[in-house]
Amino acid sequence: MIRKPSRDTAQRRAIRQVLVDLGRPLSTAEILRAAQRTVPGLGLATVYRTVRSLQVEGVLQQVDLPGDVPRYEITTPRHHHHFQCTRCGRVFEVDACPGNLAHMVPRGFVADNHEVILYGRCRDCAGQARSRRAPHARRNG
Repeated sequence: MIRKPSRDTAQRRAIRQVLVDLGRPLSTAEILRAAQRTVPGLGLATVYRTVRSLQVEGVLQQVDLPGDVPRYEITTPRHHHHFQCTRCGRVFEVDACPGNLAHMVPRGFVADNHEVILYGRCRDCAGQARSRRAPHARRNG
């Protein structure tokens, strides 16, 4: 159910803008830290209320990853998957999809949907690992 948007406050604008600017699924803690740069007095309760309101309005959708806190991203009609960095924990959208997975469904079953989550190191964390190894490799090489 989509309802009429709530009053547009500075806090609400900051939260929406953080989600647009960072362009990836964010936890409420990540939203709070980033939005506090614009609205220093922003509190976690306001983030929760605003996220819930934006979900009801259809602006945000929840991203659930096994064993982790929910993340939120701008609602989009396109099907996509997610990548979670095993080092920093950040989550990113993956534009690719393996396609029809019907061949994996047990005989007699019908799959209605699928979610693929990739795990590894993001660009920043993979780069940090390379830069830490590089000086050592040069000394020995």
